[in-house]
Amino acid sequence: MEKEIISSRQFMIITLLFSIGTAILIIPATIAKAAKQDAWIAAIIGVAISFLLVKLYISLGKRTPSLTFIEANEKILGRFLGKFTAIGFILLTFLSSGELLYFIGIFMKTEVMPETPTMAFALLFSIIIVYAAFLGIEVFARSAEILFPFFILIFIVFAVCITPQISFDNVQPILETPKKFLLYSIIRFMSIFSFPLVVLLMLFPSVVNVQKSAQKGFYIGTIIGGIVLIILITLCILVLGPSNTASRTFPSYALAQRISIGNFLQRIEIIMAGMWIASIYIRTFMYFYASVIGVAQLCKIQNHRPLILPLGLLMIGLSQIIHPNIVHSNVYNNEIWPIFSAIFTVILPLTLLIVAKIRKIDGNSQGENSNENQTNNNNHAQQDSENNSHNASEGDSHTESDSKNDAQDENKLELESQKGNKPNENDVKIDQDTNDH
Repeated sequence: MEKEIISSRQFMIITLLFSIGTAILIIPATIAKAAKQDAWIAAIIGVAISFLLVKLYISLGKRTPSLTFIEANEKILGRFLGKFTAIGFILLTFLSSGELLYFIGIFMKTEVMPETPTMAFALLFSIIIVYAAFLGIEVFARSAEILFPFFILIFIVFAVCITPQISFDNVQPILETPKKFLLYSIIRFMSIFSFPLVVLLMLFPSVVNVQKSAQKGFYIGTIIGGIVLIILITLCILVLGPSNTASRTFPSYALAQRISIGNFLQRIEIIMAGMWIASIYIRTFMYFYASVIGVAQLCKIQNHRPLILPLGLLMIGLSQIIHPNIVHSNVYNNEIWPIFSAIFTVILPLTLLIVAKIRKIDGNSQGENSNENQTNNNNHAQQDSENNSHNASEGDSHTESDSKNDAQDENKLELESQKGNKPNENDVKIDQDTNDH
């Protein structure tokens, strides 16, 4: 199969929407339970610390610039241990893709269409994910470019419309939360916001055309996504209050229900659902794509497309059994997910980076060697072209001299023929004498 390539701008947009993901609906309630009115402070600190994780992922990606995260495991840790850690990472991404389908079904059934079973929403949304996986990462990146301006526009309209209902009394007193609960809220925030960014190592830097620009895009996408979540959490605290935010399952959707401008512009909470569907589409696809590509690379399968449909069906079935109810889902996301995800999103990349430094696996030196080889090849090719042109010019000069010689020979032949055709004077006189006689 031909290698698919995306631009650094597309990678930045994917990073931005992927970092938001499900957090746009569930993260305000998650951190407001512990940090209360200081939830916005926990979000700011979490975004700042997330830059260290992005730095870790970029440093690891630069060690193996032409490999995905699955292939980097085998290259750095060896065939046996690398396969073991790769299997754990694939299980993490596949379970997460099934859980996101569960979130889609439970949200639509709870808030939008209560009489429709969750299986219907999971099935319809999985068709989009599977079809996007069949089309490839390039088509997916273009779809992210299309969704990005609509997402930003809707978010700006949402933030402007809800500002008249802000009450600054809801964030007071500031910094009253104990440090223990504040730290716990920061870890929860990062587990949903920045821990999953390791999945982007399946794209970075192996399928990005300009790696330096992609590094900047990694940071820019992370900070813009963090700013969106900080604004959203702050608006939930300012409008709903900390206790009301913590008690609701989807507080940002309840926040959109509060929009009412002149008793005319109201009941537009579906715009929040639109933003969430756009962001969760990006994250669900990346989880599913990482699972499919990971299984294909683990089993040494060149074409990953035959694996898409079977894994897609398994993902639908997993979404129906992964959580029996919303209470189980909340307990899993608050208590189990931060520890489970940290093993493969923080500890594993850090271990890979340390082992790569010990084994002196450096993609920069490999890139320099490849660049030197490429320049040498270009020089050889240039010398060959110059020799060919020189030989061609010599051949042209030879042909010109040959043509001149041929022209001279032809002139000689013509002169000889003219001489041969011109009658001799003695012969003419003899002919005249014979005629007179």
